[in-house]
Amino acid sequence: AAAQTYWDKALSELTLADCAYLATLPKAPSNYDPFKFPDRAVARRNWVIDRIVENGFTTADEGEKAKATPLGVTKRATGPKIFASEFFAEEVRREIIDLYGEDRLYGGGLSVRTTLDPALQSTARKALVNGLVGYDQSHGGWRGPVKQIEIKGDWGKTLAAMPVWSDIDPWRLAVVLEASKDKAVVGLRPGRTPTGVLVKERETGVVPFEEVKWARPKLARGLGGAPGSVTAVLKPGDVVYVTPREPKRADDGATQPSQEDLKGQWSLVQPPDVGGALIAMDPHTGRVLAIVGGFSFAQSQFDRATQARRQPGSSFKPFIYTTAIDNGYTPSSIIVDGPICLDQGAGMPQWCPKNYEAGSAAGPSTLRFGVEHSRNLMTVRLARDMGMPIIAEYARRFGVYDNLMPALSMALGAGETTLMRMVNGYSMLANGGKQVKATLIDRIQDRYGRTIWSHDTRKCPDCTAREWTGQNEPELVDDRKQIIDPMTSYQIIEVMEGVVQSGTAQKLKVLNRPIAGKTGTTNDEKDAWFIGFTPDLVVGVYIGYDNPAPMGHGMTGGMLAAPVVRDFMRVTLADQPAVPFRAPPGIKIIRVNHKTGLPAAPGDKTAILEAFKPGQEPEGSVIGGEGDGGDVAAGDYGAAPPPEGPPPAARPSPPPGNDHALTSGTGGLY
Repeated sequence: AAAQTYWDKALSELTLADCAYLATLPKAPSNYDPFKFPDRAVARRNWVIDRIVENGFTTADEGEKAKATPLGVTKRATGPKIFASEFFAEEVRREIIDLYGEDRLYGGGLSVRTTLDPALQSTARKALVNGLVGYDQSHGGWRGPVKQIEIKGDWGKTLAAMPVWSDIDPWRLAVVLEASKDKAVVGLRPGRTPTGVLVKERETGVVPFEEVKWARPKLARGLGGAPGSVTAVLKPGDVVYVTPREPKRADDGATQPSQEDLKGQWSLVQPPDVGGALIAMDPHTGRVLAIVGGFSFAQSQFDRATQARRQPGSSFKPFIYTTAIDNGYTPSSIIVDGPICLDQGAGMPQWCPKNYEAGSAAGPSTLRFGVEHSRNLMTVRLARDMGMPIIAEYARRFGVYDNLMPALSMALGAGETTLMRMVNGYSMLANGGKQVKATLIDRIQDRYGRTIWSHDTRKCPDCTAREWTGQNEPELVDDRKQIIDPMTSYQIIEVMEGVVQSGTAQKLKVLNRPIAGKTGTTNDEKDAWFIGFTPDLVVGVYIGYDNPAPMGHGMTGGMLAAPVVRDFMRVTLADQPAVPFRAPPGIKIIRVNHKTGLPAAPGDKTAILEAFKPGQEPEGSVIGGEGDGGDVAAGDYGAAPPPEGPPPAARPSPPPGNDHALTSGTGGLY
């Protein structure tokens, strides 16, 4: 470990001079710190070399050569810093302590193989930070410089002495040296040599007006007007954060101008007040490939990916609709999108949920429409028909909630959960309904190389054969539990693809590949979610203030969280082919009218391909039936109807281990 820390090389590569220096450290490591006291460290090392020669362990010539060698130490970045994975590493540390205790973690010689993908982790951090900073700049306002300093003399020493978070590269601390209407000249915080000495060169850069236009002043109530000049925002002596200016990227990925044209230019930035998290997961194994728990681990170690319990809003709805499809509904089943008021009991006011666009209602609509456009009224009617106990059972199967309260508001995502649980649940939708458990650790071995813990529990008796004489390749048995019908999984995936193609997450449409997902937004836009997936990757993003507060009208999951997932997937999937979702055997694909869900007539320009289970193919209108007592005429959706009374009697919870349909849906008008 010492060889890697001081020289970033293996023990076998150490020279005589290296070994001699290491021998000086046990007695007084602080006194011979190579960065703080390099001369003292060399003198002590040379004294040790003389003792080695004196005791006959090397020749005098070899000793003199070793003494003439510089220390050559370098500050080695730790793994978490290299891959921007501090949140990931901390979560692994906590898990190992839970398994084996702190003493064994630090003194047990454990070897831990994690699931981290370094490339995805770096991309994830950049995508989330850009999303948080983008929102903060448009809605948070300019909160002023870090501080003011004197710029006469060597401003570099003053900047270098200021503390700065270690994990926010490529951001740099800078001081404004000159400011005019069109630009500011800034001096950048100087770096240090490998031995810790402050470099003599002083680097400067330019912040053009274009890169401060966002900095509207934060007022007691709201934001002020846009600045008309750089001097309206910055003045000499202001200490601020800057980052290398990047080409502007459109939604379709096009950039301008080129990076070369922007060389030497910097953008004004500030740490965002809003928080957020991103998780990327392999849906087939539960392996967590990347975690970003916030803007900066050095700023706050609170992991919003695993520790923040927030309302998922409409991003929970796919589990409601999955429950319905697994119990007799189809993507073409008709549900009323119209006002509904429900009694909550004696002394309680009626509960009258609304769609996000207050007053909007589309009337009888397909189940697909309810998911694509995130219709609250349709979801509540559907949940009332199914009964909340069965929905709570499915929420438990998917690991989103352990014990969901059986209240209809829970169907709209009012219950608190974590991003990790949500992404894990979506993984089971994406993989065909197989149960997986999220993990950041592949395996743990003891100091003797014996595996003492493994995430992969599959059995393979033939894998331990001592000899191979032409026998067949050993088989790994897939022992994952099937929690829903694979056809149900494919149907809800196809519906959720519509969220990207024509629903609330169209910002991902530019990626031109099969992507399914769902947005989520809570009351007053306090939480914004989007969880999207391809056949082999699930990515979830949550954005919101740590102390819940409104983020502004229109700041929905589709506006805030979905673009972060888009930017992450654009980079991550750039070199991968567009793979369609895998259809299970027996599923029926039928052309239907997008609006009615009925078989499409020849030449129907609104026709889509819809997936149905055998025997559930649409044959004619299903409008009408048991629900509210009949059809609702067009135009009757603008005002709340009379109270509809209590929901139907709750259906009993299923017996343990029942993985099949629990009750049949009516397919009627709800």
